[in-house]
Amino acid sequence: MDVFGFGIAIFDSGVRLAVPLLFACLAGLWSERSGVVDIGLEGKLLVAAFAAAAASHRFDSAWVGLAAGIAASIAFALVHGFAVISQRGNQIVSGVAINMLAAGLTALVGNAWYGQGGRTPPLEGAMRYQPLTLPGAEQAAAVPVVGRLYAYVVSGHSVLVYVAIAAVVATSFVLARTRFGLRLRAVGENPAAVDTAGISVTGLRYAAVVIAGVLCGMGGAYLSLDQAAAFLPLMTAGKGFIALAALIFAKWRAWPAFWTCLLFGLLDAVAIRLQGVVVPGVGQVPVQAIQALPYALTVILLAGFIGRAIPPRASGTPYVKER
Repeated sequence: MDVFGFGIAIFDSGVRLAVPLLFACLAGLWSERSGVVDIGLEGKLLVAAFAAAAASHRFDSAWVGLAAGIAASIAFALVHGFAVISQRGNQIVSGVAINMLAAGLTALVGNAWYGQGGRTPPLEGAMRYQPLTLPGAEQAAAVPVVGRLYAYVVSGHSVLVYVAIAAVVATSFVLARTRFGLRLRAVGENPAAVDTAGISVTGLRYAAVVIAGVLCGMGGAYLSLDQAAAFLPLMTAGKGFIALAALIFAKWRAWPAFWTCLLFGLLDAVAIRLQGVVVPGVGQVPVQAIQALPYALTVILLAGFIGRAIPPRASGTPYVKER
């Protein structure tokens, strides 16, 4: 394979690996912009991946699986919202509890239903999303550079990849250009001022939490219905936490979040390609070291390149209505 072809393969793989990170990162962005810290992104991704795989296998439809994944994620998001918005509980503790509940519940139910150690049966045919060929992709493959990029990187992904990119555009536009978005951002900065204007702080925060649930549902469904074609216990493998790191790296903005998640996806793709590589004088690099590379690079990037990241001022603080 030529160098350009190798680069295309890495970039194509990086895009695919970045999608669940992007969905989770956007979910965290919506939630934290409203003042609700969401450590439970990992748990919502996991429960959505299981619900999507189980429903898709039962009804032989990836679309039913997607709906089930979104519903499961929203249910967990509402539990988190009830705990931290209505009951004014600690947002970090609630998020950690969501993660622990999702990890245990998916393994327990999966083993009880399928008897395969928490796994679901493999998903085939209509049970999973298939790659889409965009118009003109086959003809463009013969064109050097630009054509090959369009044919092999832009085209050939499942519908959820394009939905993720559309979600970036929608998030950026809604938060910056619409009344709802401006009110949501105001709730994350100064909820008392929003309340004084006669706008429901609770309603806006619940709306943000539900939107986060929808996005995590799509990210989890992508993992099981596209990437893995099945559910595996703990298959999220820390993606929710990397998404939180990407959110901080992007400083709670949509387009920087997109580029940050793409960067982390590319790092993951490179790590996969490095498996089995023999380093002169060292020998074959241990698989465990390669698997840890994306997480180590995440820490290095956050520590060395992020600069000062200032979250929304009301982030993590329950709002108590003044009487």
